[in-house]
Amino acid sequence: MLGIVYKSTGSWYTVKTEEGDIYECRIKGKFRIKGIKSTNPIAVGDNVVFQVEKIGDEIIGVISQIEDRKNYIIRKSVKLSKQTHIIAANIDQVFLLVTLKNPKTYTIFIDRFLATSEAYDIKTVLLFNKIDMYDDNELAEVKNLAALYSKIGYTCIEISAKTGKNVDVVKDLMKAHTSMFAGHSGVGKSTLINFIAPELNLKTTEISDQHLQGQHTTTFAEMYDLNFGARIIDTPGIKGFGIVDMDKDEIGDYFPEIFKLKSDCKFNDCLHLDEPKCAVKTALENDEISLSRYRSYVQIVTGVEDTYRMDNYEEL
Repeated sequence: MLGIVYKSTGSWYTVKTEEGDIYECRIKGKFRIKGIKSTNPIAVGDNVVFQVEKIGDEIIGVISQIEDRKNYIIRKSVKLSKQTHIIAANIDQVFLLVTLKNPKTYTIFIDRFLATSEAYDIKTVLLFNKIDMYDDNELAEVKNLAALYSKIGYTCIEISAKTGKNVDVVKDLMKAHTSMFAGHSGVGKSTLINFIAPELNLKTTEISDQHLQGQHTTTFAEMYDLNFGARIIDTPGIKGFGIVDMDKDEIGDYFPEIFKLKSDCKFNDCLHLDEPKCAVKTALENDEISLSRYRSYVQIVTGVEDTYRMDNYEEL
């Protein structure tokens, strides 16, 4: 039988067939000895082949094969640095929620996430959430960040998941697509999803007063079918985001503004660090590319802060 993984808890997988039937499935042991270094060999969004077995009075599915993925979002596992974690697979687009405070989303996190989505050819939309909470200076900062990323080519939308401002714009973009929502814990993913699809009634938790950081409300990634012809993947809050399987000489290709200038550098193998006649460094000096973006690029290339974590990182 064929189905799509709608939920993964690490040992059990909820699989839905084309007919709409739901099965709780396990995987065959051989998946664990195929050399897959991921902490989760099967991810939400995967198309799988499974067989139904009856064990006593219980009917379960056994997944025997994963179909080829068109893409996926992957990061280094924070606790197991030599392993990776696939957040979701077969995604049409990602909505990355960004907040200036409670919690703060640093540009290094945004840039690492965007580089990964570029590497796997996944469209990413930046949602600047909680604009109902900001003062004039913070709103100006949101405008500046949105202008920075819009200039590069990313769609940026200022929203309030609490009041519903511009949520209709997000909903329109979701129609006929499978969308993943991502961001730190507390940025408002579940609140936004509840506004878009109140029938899901996802659990939300207030921000921690002590640490001003979000509390985990989503424990496992899960996909939902929505009544307006869309699928949504809700994911646990991400504290760390390590870059996976990128060679130094290709990282610049995943920064659109750097890739655009690549051919103008004197050397074909220019890493845009200390090489002479580097078009990227010239553009930086002329304020034609963002200093924060360039610093993110350098950190990834040099391996500084290789696994970024929001709770021990301060903006340079």
